[in-house]
Amino acid sequence: MEQANPNISEFRPVIRQLDDAAINRIAAGEVVERPASAVKELIENAIDAGATRVAIEIADGGKTLNRVTDDGCGIAAADLPLALSRHATSKIDGSDLLNIHTFGFRGEALPSLGAVGRLTITSRVPGADAAQIQVAGGTMSAVKPAALRAGTVVELRDLFFATPARLKFMRTDRAETQAIADTVKRLAMAEPSVTFTLRDVSGGGEGRVTFRADRENGDLFDALHARLACVIGREFAENALQIDATREGIRLYGYAALPTYSRGAAVAQYLFVNGRPVRDKMLTGALRAAYFDFLSRDRHPAAALFIDCDPTLVDVNVHPAKSEVRFRDPGVARGLIVSALRHALAEAGHRASSTVANATLGAMRPESPQPIPARVYQMDRPSPAARQMAYQAQAPGFAELTRDYSGSVVEPIAEPASEAPTEDLPLGAARGQVHENYIIAQTADGMVIVDQHAAHERLVYEKLKAQMAANGVAAQALLIPEIVELSEGDCARLMAVADDLSRFGLTLEPFGGGAVAVRETPAILGEVNARAMILDILDELSDQGESQMVQARIEAILSRVACHGSIRSGRRMRAEEMNALLREMEATPHSGQCNHGRPTYVELKLADIERLFGRS
Repeated sequence: MEQANPNISEFRPVIRQLDDAAINRIAAGEVVERPASAVKELIENAIDAGATRVAIEIADGGKTLNRVTDDGCGIAAADLPLALSRHATSKIDGSDLLNIHTFGFRGEALPSLGAVGRLTITSRVPGADAAQIQVAGGTMSAVKPAALRAGTVVELRDLFFATPARLKFMRTDRAETQAIADTVKRLAMAEPSVTFTLRDVSGGGEGRVTFRADRENGDLFDALHARLACVIGREFAENALQIDATREGIRLYGYAALPTYSRGAAVAQYLFVNGRPVRDKMLTGALRAAYFDFLSRDRHPAAALFIDCDPTLVDVNVHPAKSEVRFRDPGVARGLIVSALRHALAEAGHRASSTVANATLGAMRPESPQPIPARVYQMDRPSPAARQMAYQAQAPGFAELTRDYSGSVVEPIAEPASEAPTEDLPLGAARGQVHENYIIAQTADGMVIVDQHAAHERLVYEKLKAQMAANGVAAQALLIPEIVELSEGDCARLMAVADDLSRFGLTLEPFGGGAVAVRETPAILGEVNARAMILDILDELSDQGESQMVQARIEAILSRVACHGSIRSGRRMRAEEMNALLREMEATPHSGQCNHGRPTYVELKLADIERLFGRS
């Protein structure tokens, strides 16, 4: 049965020139997906105008009102009608579309917003009177005088009133408000020198401030660190590592969190290219690759990374919303992210997230059904000699009982004179072992609880990886090479990374057409289904642009070997063994988390412990 082609009518199609109103509504469909898109465009215009203060007011999730006020340079009265014309902009002259230094450059945002909503622009330039222009559904009014001290106020009401069908695809007011807040926060991270205020005025009146970020002072990293603490949170700032690296004209800077400060979803990954917030698959893949060896697949790193480079090295005009970019040499950008982050994580050594200690302290605090005022006890901390005298005075033999039934180490410990001072040891000196699994160590200002199995497992794993890096991955030759038939495109994509795969013991050769011959496989993997592995590698190449499938399988085996070869839970350790483990942890990178990203130790400060007992 033949079906009619819906794209062919019985009449010959006629080419028509669309009017400006239709053109602007089509452009608005690309640029303005939702209220957050409109707010983004207006804030970027304010930043391009040199604003130091940007105030955003919204109502009903941005559906009925979006107002952006700034103290920038303003728009002259004579230029207001031109600002609402398509492809009219003050940011480029059109001679070079690659040398772009501003957020906007197409001149589409304001006319697109005016085509689908009721747009009012009030602006004043220094030395002139303020002026106002309005446009509703593409119909523009005449310029008229207005009252404004300085800068620009852009007010967008009734978004999509001219295209009612778009309103059906809007989400709830709460969801749209959350999307606007996320947009404002991303732009606030990119501009620490600008004050941002977001106010929800739904229901009328002054409304309520839902987000505020005051201008930060200081050098680049001080200002950025303070702004990230304001936007992402104080915990992220406390557990983030400073990143600063340069390669072939591309600079990477920002902050990346420790592996033990990971998230259950990729919700705390913020990437910027030349100050522009982007959501780029290649960049997020590089971020994940940098943490590949430290997090399990269900955990995601947290980071705010900024890439600065010559505008000619990156094309920002590849997406209608400018949310994706294309580097001239993507391999350099990706390699810079991976190497810089891994170097910073290695330098962090045994450091673990402070949130682990906070969670531990929270679990220790007793829950009371009724709030009881805390009693504060002012007590001096007695010396060890004073405690011993007190024990002897309380009852005969009490001092001996405390020694026999305490958690102290039974084996003799070296004389204090021959030991390094506790304050020189980041993980302290071992004082005991509980439940044959946890080492208790005393530091200069607190205590450390170490999971002996998880810690030693990481140490063994790092040694195995170092040995593999030094000696290479042993490959086993197949008696009969396995031929895998692929499309020519897949074959070309696979052979482009053949050298990288051979470093891990997987040797491939072209076999004519789209076929590849698998000559060798990694010996450590044993018997391998070569075809399934090749297809998995291709899936990763298509999805992420690179593949870590072979490396992941090899390191998974190393991890299992490390697990079986490490100190088991339930084994009693002597004092010198425990101290040796602590010293090795201090000297080994990444020892603060196990092979699955979980912490290997918890550090509790003495002040926090004393607060648990109501002591000042």
